[in-house]
Amino acid sequence: MKHLRSLVGKELESYFGSPMALIFLGVFLVFTLYTFFWVEAFFAGGLAELRGLFRWMPILLIFLISALTMRQWSEEQRSGTLETLLTLPVGSLTLVVAKFASVMIMVALALALTLPLPITVANLGNIDWGPVAAGYLATLLLSAAYVGLGLFASSRTDNQIVALIITVVVGGLLYFAGSTTATEFVPPAMADFLRAIGTDSRFQSIQRGVLDLRDLVYYLTLTGVFLTLNVLSVQSIRWSRGHDRVRQREILLSSLLIANLVLSNIWLHPLRFLRVDVTEQQEYSLSETTKTLLDSLVEPLKITGFFSAKTHPQLAPVVSGIADMLAEYDIAGGANVEVQVLDPTTDPDLELDATQTYGINPIPFQIEERYESAVRNSYFHVLIRYADQHIVLQVADLVKVTNDRDGTTNVQLDTLEYTLTRAIKQVVYGFQSVEAVLDSLGEPVTLSFLVTPGQLNEQANTDMELIIATGEELAASSGYFEFEVVNPDAEGARFPREMLINSWGLEPYPPSMVSPSDYYFHLVLDLAGELHLIFPRGGISRASIRTVIDETIQRTQPGFLRTVGLWLPPNIPTQSILGQQLDPLASWNTVQSSLSSEFEVEVVNLESGPVGDHIDVLFLIAPQYMSEFSLFAIDQFLMRGGSLIVAASNFGIAPHPLSGDLSLTGTPLNLNEMLAHHGIVVEPLLVLDLQNTPFPVNIPRQVDNLTVSEYQALDYPFFVDIRSDAMEGNHPAVSGLPAITLNYASPITIDPELNAERDAVTLLYSSEDSWVTDVPDIQPNFEAYPDFGFDVAPEDVRKRHPLAVTVQGRFDSFFTDRPNPWLEEGAVPPEDAEGLLTEFNVIESSPLDTRLAVIGSAEFLDDLILDLMRILVQDQVTNNLRFVQNLVDWSQEDVELLSIRARGNTIRLLKPLTQQEQIRFEVLNYVVALLVLIVIAGIWRWRSTNQIPLDADPGERML
Repeated sequence: MKHLRSLVGKELESYFGSPMALIFLGVFLVFTLYTFFWVEAFFAGGLAELRGLFRWMPILLIFLISALTMRQWSEEQRSGTLETLLTLPVGSLTLVVAKFASVMIMVALALALTLPLPITVANLGNIDWGPVAAGYLATLLLSAAYVGLGLFASSRTDNQIVALIITVVVGGLLYFAGSTTATEFVPPAMADFLRAIGTDSRFQSIQRGVLDLRDLVYYLTLTGVFLTLNVLSVQSIRWSRGHDRVRQREILLSSLLIANLVLSNIWLHPLRFLRVDVTEQQEYSLSETTKTLLDSLVEPLKITGFFSAKTHPQLAPVVSGIADMLAEYDIAGGANVEVQVLDPTTDPDLELDATQTYGINPIPFQIEERYESAVRNSYFHVLIRYADQHIVLQVADLVKVTNDRDGTTNVQLDTLEYTLTRAIKQVVYGFQSVEAVLDSLGEPVTLSFLVTPGQLNEQANTDMELIIATGEELAASSGYFEFEVVNPDAEGARFPREMLINSWGLEPYPPSMVSPSDYYFHLVLDLAGELHLIFPRGGISRASIRTVIDETIQRTQPGFLRTVGLWLPPNIPTQSILGQQLDPLASWNTVQSSLSSEFEVEVVNLESGPVGDHIDVLFLIAPQYMSEFSLFAIDQFLMRGGSLIVAASNFGIAPHPLSGDLSLTGTPLNLNEMLAHHGIVVEPLLVLDLQNTPFPVNIPRQVDNLTVSEYQALDYPFFVDIRSDAMEGNHPAVSGLPAITLNYASPITIDPELNAERDAVTLLYSSEDSWVTDVPDIQPNFEAYPDFGFDVAPEDVRKRHPLAVTVQGRFDSFFTDRPNPWLEEGAVPPEDAEGLLTEFNVIESSPLDTRLAVIGSAEFLDDLILDLMRILVQDQVTNNLRFVQNLVDWSQEDVELLSIRARGNTIRLLKPLTQQEQIRFEVLNYVVALLVLIVIAGIWRWRSTNQIPLDADPGERML
């Protein structure tokens, strides 16, 4: 060890005793900072991550390490000092390790000089330190392999340039082996092999935050192989012609060592589970929700991946990631889960079964081959089967496609665990019958018929007898179902009237033609302690009662696919000042598609009658022009315990009647009165915020005779940028969301008195630098306000404003003191609602756990606004849509899948920065790097001027 330290010190002194170290570190820092801030456009990307730092490391290190290692042995051979070095009382292994360690110390020092970058990013956003640490580890492992290669190349020649070229060529071949550039033009089996030996593909695997033992052993194998060859190369100089046996023994031992290193990789290759996920939210590991679901299976779950060997080149690397995740399900599920990854093109019977039984057909992909474009039909599906239920996942479900600023298309997995677990839940709970669900609850379900029979009219008494007969039949036919009739006014009643009103929030119906006094005529289903009011529709009959009971039981299961009733505003064209008809700008296809990917979505017509019982969540977007019939339908849906989400807005986008430019117009939000009745007021104001998402402005630029259009980011205070510090972090609806943009938002006020007994939560706030206006002038005026384009309120006026709220509790009907519109003179119920909309159906209060959410913006879901934001910041669009999906899950108390979606799709954004602040942080990193280089140069200068020369005659020095 003493000899090793001395040799390492000698090598380091040779670096720092010349400009070599300064040149190496300087080039490394310049290239790193340039690629990070300019090539990768760190601030333009807006993400708090260091992928831009590590992306170029595999290429950069090839050249820099080649320059460091080229002289290690070549210079020793050229100058004749190698023979002297070999006469020292140290072995060849020690000599090789000393040179290896000295170069690695230089590389580690260079990496240490980049630490100001992650520190900067951490100050500007919520960075995940797991992938950062993994990235540095991957860089060191890759460097070790390159150093071993460089030392071996240097040991085989006395020409430094030749050593440099050999290292660059071999290192480049290892890098490009696993890239799509190489795998695109070779057979699939060869492509998998090339990815397995490619340094870059392994580097990216570690750099994302997954420490796979196979990747670690791969890099250690490369390092070990090259160092072994290096030791053998140096040791061969010691051999003489009379030592053939020694030479053969050392060659044999070296060959065995190399063979064992290679075989260890082959042995580990199928072991996909030997890995550690170091990301903060364990993004690449199965969650407890998934493991619990797999443990609860009572039938075998079969997951089959259908992937063609010849597929699109950009999809080929993703297949291995899907296979790895399916392997995780296989391991976690044990005997309950069977996983296969198959290629249907190799088995005609399999392909025929996939097509005829499950409707799985190959997908045509357009690809660029070596000499021409072509269409390649290939399979890219995952089939999930459970008993008689199945779901097929395709490309759009499994991957997402993004574009870099340079136009490069990236394909990556899209919340794969969430997609798979959600699909498994659907098939599992879709298979379960009502009896199976009741059996899984472990205790009987009780149907309580709460009725005060004293003064009911003849029809109500007939209905009462029918309900009692049906309930008794159901109880007699199933050991898991109990039925009881309860008169709340009877002495000693199980559920007295006071308990129903005070504990359950269940008010009696008011006096009417059904009964001269208030009365109960309610059906309550008790499912494992959770109470559910049920309302048979289509008239009271055995079938309607049984149907609503079955639907209620199944709907309580977490895997049941929820149905969202979506109300969209009518498309009403406007007129220009010249009388020309202008098409409306607003459309909502993106949010409808986003909701449809997670839930059953049904566009509802509130004018035609009540909201159907199958609707779990009613989602109103920009409610306007609503009649009393629509308000009544909304009110009664809420009173039945349905969840209501309102994207309310007092303003809507429309073309300006004179110029045709984007403008805002007031919208008749006649839902405001109902919301105010529940203690929520959407103010007729607009919020402006200095912390905002930029507006893309198309600016033409003249290049010779050609006009080029460019987008530039304009600070736009009407696009309120809400970060995690302005969210209610403990609320599941915003869990895992780094930012949300609310466009043309209105502030929301919660009445504390009306909501005193409810759980009211403000979900979203604007920043402290926000203010309000009642003037909907959304076009910037740089002549009047040259700095910002808008009149900025004084600092003492600016404050944060609530922009989204949720309320949970019991609500009183808006129509308690208002007439039922269907009973007004002249109101004729539609044919499909005949007999349903009578005073008998009016409910005056909701259950205690009813949920209402109100967002002070509808335009944040408008297609035009989303397309505008997508030009500059794609992630903000994703966040807005995910927020809506989360709200639906929260409204149904289905937070298990929500947690998987949040952790698998976390986007870490930078804090909003002005251009001056961005420049300041960038320059700060340049200054720190320059100061470090100056210090290193000073040390080198000091050492070079203070060296003590050796005496000419060593003998005299010894006297």
